[in-house]
Amino acid sequence: MASLRDIKTRINSTKKTRQITKAMEMVSAAKLNRSQEKARSFLPYTEKIRDVVASIASGSTDVDHPMLQERPVKKTGYIVITSDRGLAGAYNSSIIRGVLNTIQERHSSPDEYGIIAIGKIGRDLLKRRNLPIIQEVTGLGDQPTFNDIKNLARTTVEMFSDEIFDELYIWYNHFVSPITQEVTEQKVLPLTDISTGSAKASYEYEPSEEAILEHLLPQYAESLIYGALLDAKASEFGARMTAMSAATDNASALIDSLTLVYNRARQAAITQEITEIVGGAAALE
Repeated sequence: MASLRDIKTRINSTKKTRQITKAMEMVSAAKLNRSQEKARSFLPYTEKIRDVVASIASGSTDVDHPMLQERPVKKTGYIVITSDRGLAGAYNSSIIRGVLNTIQERHSSPDEYGIIAIGKIGRDLLKRRNLPIIQEVTGLGDQPTFNDIKNLARTTVEMFSDEIFDELYIWYNHFVSPITQEVTEQKVLPLTDISTGSAKASYEYEPSEEAILEHLLPQYAESLIYGALLDAKASEFGARMTAMSAATDNASALIDSLTLVYNRARQAAITQEITEIVGGAAALE
């Protein structure tokens, strides 16, 4: 049985751990609020580009752009968004599991797909499995800007235009609530469903519809990637806040249990001392 000193030491160390997890929970909650606000503020921008592109695609029969057309799929690109740090529950493992299962179902050879990794944990896990990582970005801040992934987003879209990829998907955790994140696969290219929404406004295009599309379609595809990153960041902080809250509760439960053991052991030691004193006094009589 552990000594009273050992139990007391463990109680103190668990209390310090609880202080850390509680602080991390509060920090993650603050970061979550900022991430949600940033994701919400970016959404109208993406929706407006989509409205304009949808207006052109649905209103003209002469529109012909490679990003709007499906072609035979020889190679698929996957953008995988994970975090740079752990302590976020199943946030990263659920994404990696989904990507690996999908690749196993769809492809029989590494030549049939390529991966663009955003986040250190996902990159390291995929590298250890010898999967083909074409591009990677790590070390993003808690509130990433578009400039942080501009080069990756642009070159990834260019890979589709250059027919290196024939389709492009993005994998990330969609934020539902601080305790719920949904693993999501979103098709980025080709933009085959761009005309599903009905554009409510009418537009006049200068110099031409084709010139507008040539500029807007890559920009829209890049905005989808950035929007998914913002959504994933909100999910990351929600997952970390929930994980740290659970860790704090577990630490409190462990402290209560250890305190009970400590008190019982202390009571037993005191009883033993009293018994020894009484026995010694009786022997002197």
